Amino acid sequence: MKPAKVRATAAQILARLIRQQGSLASLLPRASDVAEADQNQMALLRELCFGTCRWYHKLERDLATMLDKPLKNKDIDIHCLLLVGMYQLEHMRLADHAAVNETVNATALLKKGWAKSLVNGVLRQYQRQLASRETGADVVALTYTDWMVDSIQTDWPQHASQILAAGNQHPPMTLRVNLSRVSRAAYLDELAAAGITAHAGSLADSAVYLEQARAVTVLPGFSDGLISVQDEASQLIPGLLLADAGQRILDACAAPGGKTCHVLETLAQAGGEPQILLALDIEARRLERIEENLQRLLLAGPGTRLLAADSSEPDNWWDGVPFDRILLDAPCSATGIIRRQPDIKVLRKAEDVARLVILQHKLLTNLWSCLAPGGSMVYSTCSVLRAENDRQIVQFLSATPDAEEIPISAEWGVSADAGRQLLPSEHGPDGFYFAVLRKNAG
Repeated sequence: MKPAKVRATAAQILARLIRQQGSLASLLPRASDVAEADQNQMALLRELCFGTCRWYHKLERDLATMLDKPLKNKDIDIHCLLLVGMYQLEHMRLADHAAVNETVNATALLKKGWAKSLVNGVLRQYQRQLASRETGADVVALTYTDWMVDSIQTDWPQHASQILAAGNQHPPMTLRVNLSRVSRAAYLDELAAAGITAHAGSLADSAVYLEQARAVTVLPGFSDGLISVQDEASQLIPGLLLADAGQRILDACAAPGGKTCHVLETLAQAGGEPQILLALDIEARRLERIEENLQRLLLAGPGTRLLAADSSEPDNWWDGVPFDRILLDAPCSATGIIRRQPDIKVLRKAEDVARLVILQHKLLTNLWSCLAPGGSMVYSTCSVLRAENDRQIVQFLSATPDAEEIPISAEWGVSADAGRQLLPSEHGPDGFYFAVLRKNAG
């Protein structure tokens, strides 16, 4: 894939994304010529797509000031190519002349030769403007939609700047050490021996942060099941779920399986296994990823079952035998992991949050009937919006007489009206919310 082709492919991917035809996670692997690209080209393609999404709303505002009139809908690929070029000039360590020339050359590959002079002119104009670019928190806010900024500032007035800034950072690569197979200290020694700089996480005893992201294929013990890639925030869940050997456990929204596997690792570390761990996901194809992880980690025991089902409709899949523990990592706005999925800035709409709040309430209410008296449920999201988090739980508690909150005793995060909120930080974990609920007997 030649340099101009990388830019053209990035523009095509972003055009599909803006048309709501997929996310970066689904579109990047399907990109034309990807199979022929080397690692450096793929890294560039990924950076162009992720970076342009990260700064999309600011770039859109700037582009609007340089165009006499908006481009036609049929030329959305050229519109996206301009955004890609602007992102390179402002945020990438590339020679300006190379960034401009290769982006201009991409117009021919898009079969839009007429746009060559337009792209060249806009990028040259932007290049001249960069010396007087604004800096500071106000610019960071411009990289988000107004509704998202307003929501975060309303929910977290003292922390909004931190949350917004963290969403624009490149995320750290965090590993989960399989403590049933190797200690964290021993694995850190293995990394050091391989010349990979890393340090232990401060919140979860299984977490390891890499100084620089690496392909999993070069990490010691990955193929042997010694480690997995998982943010430190979600590694806190087994310590809240407190599952015991012989219990019936439900992971209600399980894909891609990191939490399912971590619960099983924690049980194995103590020398036990569940009576049953049922991992549900609404999409059958996503269960394949869970199965792959279970096999790699040597966790595919007889008590572990995978089922494609809608967890909000227990009548369609539940056998009527109550669960001792339920993990509900609910579908959410994902506003706590924007740094990992910057296309959320482009795809997420304000009305999505209202729809998700309704779904979360349905999941909570219907899954509660599946929990045994005396059992507990962990509710979690990767959101920082309180409507999906503590306000959701407060409403549920007020409407559910046999539910009580088990306070989370921890030094991490921020205490909320119910549960505890981790806010995203530049060098730390993602934004995540947790609440632990017990079902009273009688």
